[in-house]
This record gives sequence, C-alpha cells and structure tokens, in this order.
Amino acid sequence: MDWQTTADAVPARIVSEARAQSLQGRAPATGAWREGDPVGDRRFVGIGDVALESGAVLPHARIAYETWGTLSPQRDNAILVLHALTGDSHVIGPAGPAHPSAGWWPGVVGPGLPIDTDRYFVVAPNVVGGCQGSTGPASLAPDGVEWATRFPFLTIRDQVRAQLEFAQAIGIDRFQAVVGGSMGAMHVLEWAIMAPEAVDRIAVLAAPAAATADQVALNSVQVEAIRTDPAFRGGEYYDAPDGEGPTRGLALARRMAMLNYRTAAELNGRFERHWQSDLDPLGGGGRFAVESYLDFHGNKFTRRFDANSYLVLTEAMNSHDIGRGRGGVGAALESVRAKSLVLGIDSDRYFTLDGQVEIARALRHSVHGPEPVLVHSEYGHDAFLIEHAVVGDALRLLLEA
Repeated sequence: MDWQTTADAVPARIVSEARAQSLQGRAPATGAWREGDPVGDRRFVGIGDVALESGAVLPHARIAYETWGTLSPQRDNAILVLHALTGDSHVIGPAGPAHPSAGWWPGVVGPGLPIDTDRYFVVAPNVVGGCQGSTGPASLAPDGVEWATRFPFLTIRDQVRAQLEFAQAIGIDRFQAVVGGSMGAMHVLEWAIMAPEAVDRIAVLAAPAAATADQVALNSVQVEAIRTDPAFRGGEYYDAPDGEGPTRGLALARRMAMLNYRTAAELNGRFERHWQSDLDPLGGGGRFAVESYLDFHGNKFTRRFDANSYLVLTEAMNSHDIGRGRGGVGAALESVRAKSLVLGIDSDRYFTLDGQVEIARALRHSVHGPEPVLVHSEYGHDAFLIEHAVVGDALRLLLEA
C-alpha cells in the first residue's frame, strides 16, 4: 500500500523539486533494516523454530515489534495491529534514522483516537518474511549469510503461526481485538479461525476471504518486474554497491502496485494532463506529472524495502484462502466466534467490494449486520489508510460492542 498516503491525499499536480531532491544519491542494494542499523522504537523477541505448511522449518525466527500504551495487570486490554504488504511495525511516530517512513496510521492509533493508547496496549509486529527487523530474506541465516532466495516459501497461515508464537513470547494469551487492512486483514481472518480462544474481536479491512485469479495476476507482473531486473542477480544482490541493486525492478513493481491501490478518478483529478517541468512531454523530453509522481514513489520505496521480501510477501498473499482444507470459504467463516467488523471501499479496484460482502454475510457475530461498512472514497484501496474518520468510527463501534 502507499504508506505515504496522508501527505499524498493533499491535492497536488507535480512532485516538488524539494521532494525529488530528497532522493538524490545512489539507493542501497536493499532498503531492509540490517543488524547494526539504528533500532529506534523497535523491540525484538525470538520465537524459536517455526514449522511451515510446506513441511520446512524456519529456524531461530525473530519478530521485531513496537508497542504503545500500558498493558493492564489482568493483561486484558491488548490490541494487535497487523500491517499490509509494504508496512511494518511503525504504526505511529516520526521518520528518522531508524524508521525510513513516518507511522502509517497516525489518525487511527494514539491517545484519544479510535484505537486509544491511553486505554489499550497496542502491539504491532513486523511480519515474518518482512524486512524491517523480523526474520526475512535479508536476515542472516544460521550459516551467517543472508537467506536471500534460500528463504522458505511462506503462506499467510505460516505468518500467523509465527504471530501466535510471538504473542506467547510477550505474555499475551488473548487480544481484545486483532485489526488489520489488506494483507494484515488476511492475517486477521486466520487468527479468528486458527486461534479462536485468543481473539475477542476482529476488524477485517479491505481484504477478501481468498485471493482471486485477478489479484494473483496483478501480483504476478510485479513479481516478474523484480525478477527480470538484471541487477536482481537471482536474488543474490546483498553485496552490491549502492546504486547497483535491483532498484529498477523494485521501483517498477511499486509503480504497478500503486495503480492498483489508487483510482483513475483520483489520478485524473490530481494531475490531469499537466507535465512536471517546462519541457513538453510530447517529443520535447519532458514527463507528464503523473509519471513523475509514480517515479518518485517507486524510487522512494527502494530505500525502505527489500526486493526479496517483496517476492516472499506477495507470494504469501497469493496463498491466501481461508477455505483451503476447511470445507470451503463459507464453512471457514461460519466457524468464526469473534465479534467482527468488515469494512470495504466502493472504489477499491485491487480487493474489490464483493470480497468484503462475502465475508460480512457469512460471519455470525458482526457488529454492523450482514453487509460490510462501506467507505465512499476516491482513494481506492488505500482509503483504509486515508479515510481516518469513517474507519475510526467503525473501529469504535467494534471496540465498544
């Protein structure tokens, strides 16, 4: 998802020179957090070996996470917040040397906000397979060399199994709510099915019950953009000098993704047919403003993410199917005991509204009836990160139920 959405929601026609200059200099081979980098607000906990659906084992796994608020003496006020594909544990807080981007949900989590850190103990882990402190392809394997392409295939269920081990490691047996959007909402659904005793409430924001062929297809071209970059080197690029990593392929994947996350109406309204500089794009060497916008965000993304992680997490999303081995999606949803909130976005062209309708109609303990809470927005899939008021109102409804 476009994690800089709050700022980007301000109408703009071009990427300013100041913003463009902020990306001057050669990008590193990976934007992953590495051992020895500033820790910032991260904490770390080992979760041991994680048994995977494939039969493989991820040894000596570690989770990076952040927390806000105070855990009650009864340990009954914890909320688990799970991030989307390109997010991490930094839900709120400024950017800095340790955190390349500011927190991604500042209007929803914090003192007095819908997920109120004066009331709740909020926990946000970086997913296994990610690149901001949890064990992933950029991490060192037991032999002291980066995992790279040796990193095992992960499913959404594998990642939730690791999250369950994480919860036990930090001493939380039950969450008052488990909340997530997009990929994070896939995890939420698996939490409700895999560990019903550990979840009181769930919030499923902008995700389907199973990845569709169309969604897998959209993901596949992003994966191919990375793999066909000559600098990807079959995934063995971690020793490459700055400027010689697979940044072109990763930036291209990011630009493709943003076209799924936003809408034609927003891009047309913001940029129209304006161009970035005085140079005419019609044969004069210039670029349309929308091209410059996508370039800027693609290049910025390469400084905070890892190409191998992008592949691992995208393929995990492709694995998502809560009905697999459970008698189908309907049977899996009917087994959910937690109070539930399902939220969909009318303009979402990535995880379209019919997916949330299917979930909401099958869940037995919805706080809003058989239809999902509907967000009307021009921002498409990313609206769950931008439309803080309506998302916040829905979360309050769930937490007060």
